[in-house]
Amino acid sequence: MATYINGKQYLQLTILKMTPQLHTLLTIVRDKQTKRNDFIFYADRINRLLIEEGLNFLPTREKIIETRTGEKYIGSEFVGKICAVPIIRAGLSMENSIREVAKKIRIGHILIQRNEETAEPIFFKDWLPGDIAKRYVFVLDPMLATGGSAIATIKRLKERGVEENKIIFIAMVSAPEGIKAVLDAFPNIRIITAEVDQGLNERAYIVPGLGDFGDIYFGTA
Repeated sequence: MATYINGKQYLQLTILKMTPQLHTLLTIVRDKQTKRNDFIFYADRINRLLIEEGLNFLPTREKIIETRTGEKYIGSEFVGKICAVPIIRAGLSMENSIREVAKKIRIGHILIQRNEETAEPIFFKDWLPGDIAKRYVFVLDPMLATGGSAIATIKRLKERGVEENKIIFIAMVSAPEGIKAVLDAFPNIRIITAEVDQGLNERAYIVPGLGDFGDIYFGTA
């Protein structure tokens, strides 16, 4: 299903359905009065919803099994292996959520930070599985702002042989500017987000946003 933002159609963008539960969870994590422990708890719940949605885009094949009643059941199973790549630092907050739903998942990491004066990404280092080119890759970063860090990460994954259509970028909150930048650069990846905000302010922060996710989650605010 296509998604429209500011009149433009994005076939590769998935926004979670805004249910009463999700709206409440987002309200809690956005609220400046929310204590850190509560922020972590409810952010983890949203991350779990996002990752569950991401799993829906993995390919499956038919699998026939026998149930405990001795009857056959025509089911399905996932095809291919997956890897998660959190963007350090904030993306680390999403690692536990994907471990909870994907057993034996391989985890890589990439360290990309933003220059606060120019809002441009600075690549430092990556730690990626040797067989990452054979896997579907979940890139994890709770905030998609300018798209600079996402683009730098996806470029690195492609350099390591990962096919564009095997990359799923997951963000809790996204700005239209970041979505456009990433999908213009890589039209075959998929972005999954819980909500798209108004845009970026003069400091390239998402508004209304929720603040510096990593600082809040890891207690360094």
